[in-house]
Amino acid sequence: APVPQVGTNLTDLRLPRRVTVRELGGCMGPIWHSYYSECSALLFVVDASNPTQVSSSCIQLLSVLSAAPLASVPVLVLFNKIDLPCYMSLVEMKSLFRMQDIVSCATQPITMLETSARDGTGLADVLQWLRTALKDPC
Repeated sequence: APVPQVGTNLTDLRLPRRVTVRELGGCMGPIWHSYYSECSALLFVVDASNPTQVSSSCIQLLSVLSAAPLASVPVLVLFNKIDLPCYMSLVEMKSLFRMQDIVSCATQPITMLETSARDGTGLADVLQWLRTALKDPC
């Protein structure tokens, strides 16, 4: 089984211009705010196969959405690990997270996608969202 992200990783993507992605593990939540000012788009990844983490993930998402430096930053919520047999569907995750309420109260545009980092499902949609969010020519 994949190990949860516990540190910080930097990855460069070409969309076609170079974009730097900073990956911050969930356990680093207390210091996330120190990176907000340099953020142009936000990808918030949720483990769709782990119902025990839904409440803490939702609290973290609400905290991120209420941060002043991110008030107008486009947000993509990724429900990941849909390759696992025990994953919760997008409809179930939206319901558990009360995403309709979150979206209606948020100042940011919020998009939701299902993904599998393991088999690549949804990756093309994520890249297209990034290009659009960062106003990068296709």
